[in-house]
Amino acid sequence: MAIKTARKIVNIDEAKCDGCGQCANACVEGAIKIIDGKAKLVSETYCDGLGACLGKCPQDAITVTERESLPFNEEAPKFNAISEEINVCPGTAISEFERPKASAAKEGEQRESMLTNFPFQLALVPPTAPFLKEAALVLAADCAPFAYAAFHEDFLAGHTLLIDCPKLNEFEPHKAKLTEIIKRNNLKSLTIIRMEVPCCSGLTYMAEEAIRASGKNLPLREAVIGVGGEIKEVA
Repeated sequence: MAIKTARKIVNIDEAKCDGCGQCANACVEGAIKIIDGKAKLVSETYCDGLGACLGKCPQDAITVTERESLPFNEEAPKFNAISEEINVCPGTAISEFERPKASAAKEGEQRESMLTNFPFQLALVPPTAPFLKEAALVLAADCAPFAYAAFHEDFLAGHTLLIDCPKLNEFEPHKAKLTEIIKRNNLKSLTIIRMEVPCCSGLTYMAEEAIRASGKNLPLREAVIGVGGEIKEVA
């Protein structure tokens, strides 16, 4: 049986943490994971106490302290790395991009991406992500950017993107995440881009419920894309 001894181990101040994910990416042992928008120590046995994550935290939320802990298990992180339940996803790292205003590409030129943020999966974005502050937010169904060819130029320019699928994802946790995003950030607007199929209307319903739960008065627009790639309706 492993006995606890005094050793150095990381300590995370969740009040300071903004969930950017830089510490998780820096921890090769996989001891840190982003959970519910905050960095958390998955297991003390995964942490070697060397503090590789310290210099990666822009919020100064991580320190190394000496306390009673189980010993570092050098083999445990190797097993952890192949487990999808624990393995830290690189997509949790927050990135922002400067983009030009939308313009039509000339013949032979590559189109400019209008994407200004990453990640953009609703499940991966912490409500405290800096790119959400005062954003004109687009919440698109997963299929919509593939179906509508001019998605970047017509809907994404000057906007922050989130994507979700009301058919494949659980409604309540995703509604709660969107509610928290609306509460915490002074959003300018919310635009839903969804497909014409009936199940996709759940995305608009989720947005309406999230706005109601947040108590905010947030302008909501909706664009419906046909399965053939055409715009069916804009409201």
